[in-house]
Amino acid sequence: MKKNDRFILDIEDMGENGEGIGRLDGYIWFVKDAVIGDRIEASAMKMKKNFGFARLVRVIEPSACRVEEKCPVARRCGGCQMQAVAYEEQLRFKERKVYNNLKRIGGLSGLLLPEEKGQENLEGTEKKREETVRMEPIIGMEEPWRYRNKAQFPFGRDKDGRIIAGFYAGRTHCIVENEDCLLGVEENREILDIIRNFMNEYKIEPYNEELHRGLVRHVLIRKGFRTGELMVCLILNGTELPKKEILVERLLRIAGMTSISFNINREKTNVILGKEIVNLYGPGYITDYIGNVKYRISPLSFYQVNPVQTERLYGTALEYAGLTGDETVWDLYCGIGTISLFLAQKAKQVYGVEIVPQAIDDARGNAEINGMENVEFFVGKAEEVLPEQYEKNQVYADVIVVDPPRKGCDEKCLETIVRMGPKKVVYVSCDSATLARDVKYLGEKGYEVKRVRCVDMFPQSGHVETVVLMSRVKD
Repeated sequence: MKKNDRFILDIEDMGENGEGIGRLDGYIWFVKDAVIGDRIEASAMKMKKNFGFARLVRVIEPSACRVEEKCPVARRCGGCQMQAVAYEEQLRFKERKVYNNLKRIGGLSGLLLPEEKGQENLEGTEKKREETVRMEPIIGMEEPWRYRNKAQFPFGRDKDGRIIAGFYAGRTHCIVENEDCLLGVEENREILDIIRNFMNEYKIEPYNEELHRGLVRHVLIRKGFRTGELMVCLILNGTELPKKEILVERLLRIAGMTSISFNINREKTNVILGKEIVNLYGPGYITDYIGNVKYRISPLSFYQVNPVQTERLYGTALEYAGLTGDETVWDLYCGIGTISLFLAQKAKQVYGVEIVPQAIDDARGNAEINGMENVEFFVGKAEEVLPEQYEKNQVYADVIVVDPPRKGCDEKCLETIVRMGPKKVVYVSCDSATLARDVKYLGEKGYEVKRVRCVDMFPQSGHVETVVLMSRVKD
């Protein structure tokens, strides 16, 4: 087999990001856009010793799980890895991905899928019942489209010289033109039309990555789903936007427009946002709600992109914490305080820790606008803040909640959790592999998994959020 050779392949499984997996003469092939159950013609692209990557040429016999993609650029755009997969099958795939990682990496041999018959039914010993944990059914969406409250569109020119906006093709920085992503809000198209027409009219250049020239790099759009408030922030390779008052006037014609600004990023980098914001209109933020809690969201704020599922995710975390009003809770990696304030509705006291000072400023502001006085926030590393508060001020933890980035918890942070010895640890994760690794560590230090549930925050993609409850084993 060599590059560009074509062959017939039956897709038997799906990989971490929703790519199809098939075997030919014992050799494993990964094929983007192929669906489990498909028979396809594939073309070899890149080969390793034991596996290779191939391109989908055509579907010979479609899987029963295959559906027609709604988006015309779904295959070229890097955003929707699973749009060709029926939504119910997407949910099953995600649930099994978490299940497999927790068993394989996390060592949870007694973990069961929601529908799976297990040892609890086959063997009646108390020990077996204690060791068996059945995952709770994944929480999916009734309508898995138009759910994103945030979009970042790169600007550039196509091969004909036209100014375009869209998204990067998978593993490239080539822009696929798409101003109406079906995962985003309908206002995106109108906003981008106004900005593109403005740039054409006043000869404002989009950014060219290779030359590091041009002014407009990206446009960030956010929408408060509950409030209807809109935010537009242009990311510039410069310190000034010509004719900005005209652009502001045109954007204000859109209902709900609340905040207009630009962000300065003159670095030759893949990082989208710079540190400096110049406000052009409005308060510099929009507001939105998760449940009954109100949040201020600035261009630099981290805020979950799916507000409908966020409420269900945090609701699950709150349920797992089992708060009665007497508990002291620590929220590690707290960001702008989204989970902290959600927990504060039921806790005696909540302490949030975050290393980013601007995020803590937002968190304190969010606590203030909600009138929550039982929340306190600290800037710093969790593994430094927690021991200091424990030793100096005798601040303890009944429950610790962690919602780390994709890389999972820092080992020192895990060591600190064990040292604090909370009765419960609620782990909210966006990466089931690092979740499983950290669950294994805590399991070896005296904690056992009691509950597991997935929440589909990102329909049409291979990503999924998971909530795990761990309790300290009684001595």
